[in-house]
Amino acid sequence: MIAKSRTEEEHVQVLRKLFSRLRKFQLKLNPAKCTFGARSGKLLEFIVSEKGIEIDPDKVKATQELPPPRTQKEVRGFLGRLNYIAQFISQLTEKCDPIFRLLKKHNPGVWDEECQKTFDKVKQYLSNALVLTPPSPDKPLILYLTVFENSIRCVLGQHDESGRKERAIYYLSKKFTDCETRYSPIEKLCCALIWTTRRLRQYMLYHTTWLISKLDPLKYLMESTALNGRMARWQILLSEFDIVYVNQKAVKGSAIADFLASRALEDYEPLNFEFPNEDLMYVATIEENPREGNPWKLNFDGASNAVGNGIGAVLVSPNGDHYPFTSKLDFDCTNNMAEYEACIMGIRAAIERKIKALEVYGDSALVIYQLKGEWETRDPKLINYRNLVLELIKEFDDIIFCYLPREENQMADALATLASMIKVNKQEDMKPIQMSIYEAPAHCCNLEEEAENDDHPWYYDILRYVKNREYPDQATENDKKTLRRLANDYVLDGEILYKRRKDQVLLRCVNAIEAKKILEEVHEGVCGTHANGFTMARQIMRFGYYWSTMEGDCINYAKRCHKCQIYGDKINVPPSPLHVMTSPWPFSMWGMDVIGPISPKASNGHRFIFVVIDYFTKWVEAASYANVTKSAVSKFLKKEIICRYGMPETIISDNALNLNNSTIADVCSQFKIRHHNSSPYRPKMNGAVEAANKNIKKIVGKMTETYKDWHEKLPFALYAYRTSVRTSTGATPFSLVYGMEAVLPIEVEIPSLRVLSEVKLDEAEWIQSRYDQLNLIEEKRLKAIRHGQMYQKRMMRAYNKKVRPREFHEGDLVLKKILPIQKDFRGKWMPNWEGPYVVKKAFSGGALILAEMDGKTLPNPVNSDSVKKYFA
Repeated sequence: MIAKSRTEEEHVQVLRKLFSRLRKFQLKLNPAKCTFGARSGKLLEFIVSEKGIEIDPDKVKATQELPPPRTQKEVRGFLGRLNYIAQFISQLTEKCDPIFRLLKKHNPGVWDEECQKTFDKVKQYLSNALVLTPPSPDKPLILYLTVFENSIRCVLGQHDESGRKERAIYYLSKKFTDCETRYSPIEKLCCALIWTTRRLRQYMLYHTTWLISKLDPLKYLMESTALNGRMARWQILLSEFDIVYVNQKAVKGSAIADFLASRALEDYEPLNFEFPNEDLMYVATIEENPREGNPWKLNFDGASNAVGNGIGAVLVSPNGDHYPFTSKLDFDCTNNMAEYEACIMGIRAAIERKIKALEVYGDSALVIYQLKGEWETRDPKLINYRNLVLELIKEFDDIIFCYLPREENQMADALATLASMIKVNKQEDMKPIQMSIYEAPAHCCNLEEEAENDDHPWYYDILRYVKNREYPDQATENDKKTLRRLANDYVLDGEILYKRRKDQVLLRCVNAIEAKKILEEVHEGVCGTHANGFTMARQIMRFGYYWSTMEGDCINYAKRCHKCQIYGDKINVPPSPLHVMTSPWPFSMWGMDVIGPISPKASNGHRFIFVVIDYFTKWVEAASYANVTKSAVSKFLKKEIICRYGMPETIISDNALNLNNSTIADVCSQFKIRHHNSSPYRPKMNGAVEAANKNIKKIVGKMTETYKDWHEKLPFALYAYRTSVRTSTGATPFSLVYGMEAVLPIEVEIPSLRVLSEVKLDEAEWIQSRYDQLNLIEEKRLKAIRHGQMYQKRMMRAYNKKVRPREFHEGDLVLKKILPIQKDFRGKWMPNWEGPYVVKKAFSGGALILAEMDGKTLPNPVNSDSVKKYFA
């Protein structure tokens, strides 16, 4: 145990806390092994002091006095000593490469003069070993990374208080494996960066890191449009670190344009950004007739990198209008300080607009949870910021703070990074920046756009050249060459132009109006087959027609056909990763469902089985009924669940009326139980009880004799289920509930060892044995938790391999899958989809709230795997 303090007074307070905890847990210390008030000392074979960490001189002396190794075992021992202090040795892999060769399996070599020189050089280096200093929390780290053909080396450092000198924190070096040596240079650099982040994770996770190397691996990983599996995995691993590539040269002005091009959002509408000066970049308009009662939203983010510091915030009105704010910070600050600055700027903007209800979203977990009061604010630089925010939020009637993943906070992130990178003269004004979205290359236009350009068809220039050898006005030499090359494939017959195919078949060139008629007739005419776009394009060419954007127009037309969309095949591929539900402790979460109607019904007239299962222990309770009424469900919950196992925290069920009514709501309200419903016709959301239903039906089916006595076999089926090991927990439900295994009937007939041993125990010993079992039940349950987590991870890995992401955002038009339970007058010709609907709200877990086109919200939410995008 180590108690560390900066001053003597603080040290005394820390020791008081330490001794009070030792007394609380009845721990004792050996005085001979205790040291108090030490300003430096030996810790884990290193010397730790105010200066930093250095190698123990005794260890250095012992290494320097070693004789040259004579066997491979001694070589391994020498390298093992060096490996323990590798963080102090620069370029260890390069320095000891001759000695490393002696450990090769094939042709290891012998100790030669080169090995002896390396041996002496390392000894000499250890005599002047550096002192490694701890990192300062308010300054970025500097990572020098060098990659060679067969090895890598890096140095992690930081500027001192003066900002002129760099202090070493950690040295690393590594030799590439045979597989890694065959990587390309940029892949080697990416591999080296990944390995470095793993080794230096404890440093880089809490600091901004400046990366200095010959190439920029971050640009390659983040800007490449197509990455293989290995590079994509590396891209994800690097996303949790704040790494900024810093070139030795000055940052060029084109970085701003590159940044804006790479951060365009799919659902981002063009906005006018006006930057009056370098200090304040502000765009605002007055909201007219805001919706009363709906809260505004504020997204904020801060950026602190090698170029500068910037903050960004976006206010979103209840109508969905976006008001961005961004500012450049001309003072030194940490990334957390920049996050607070961004939050304060956004809150002040909301106060100026007299907003009273606000939802604040940020991607900094530290700032959000400090403002919510769940995390303690220890950094002195952040205490004043937090106090200021708490003062400002008094201006609001209702304000909440929510954490938001970085990928969902892109606009504020883009504004903050732009402000940190941009360099503008304070005396000059910056013109507004307008962001637009182009869905096709600049040199292409479809047939709908043709009529907007001029009154001539798309082939007008080719027709003029073929007919009269005339060029367009103001045509350049390159334009003329291109026109001559294109004209070779066209033939003029009177006033009709034909396109010559590769097989010499002539296709008539048609204008935009004719092309639209042809599309309608071929796709949905009298003989139309509603074919896909590729098939349509080839079919039109077989009919003898052609225009320059035929295939793209066919694809767009088929994609927007309403009937093709509603009769499209059902999508069975999951759109989002698997989300699992876990119960923190036994009997806190129950799932309930009904099996039936069962035919033939039991001899006592029962047709249904009401089943409930505990999500933690997988303990099942069930009862048979003639009809599962709301009063039967209410009585079962009170008698079999609440009175036997205590108050549950949550109950999960489907949307059946007998499980969702005023009687069940009164029970839940009376006992403070949360009642959750699964999405309609989505049994996998309540998968635990569905799996229990399947197993119980199998067991009962194998036990029945007359097929009308299943109600008599139900208790024995439950007994069999409770005493069998469940795959998801690795234990039987009986042992997780009672702390011991149930006695089976066969153990009474043929006594087992445990039955015989308990018979010989007297009452006191039996009671003590039972106490021991109850004391160990917590260990069994914790083991079941670990087993369940591993089982869920395996299930998630298998499920997520099938995922093909489909993202939905507010305002998107979608079609909803028609459920099998819905009745339709069209019968066999009923479509697979219905709609369109508007996404009113999209949740991160894949749940959606839909509304009809007239604005009426659907009563139940749906999952994203039950919808697909609609193209109008």
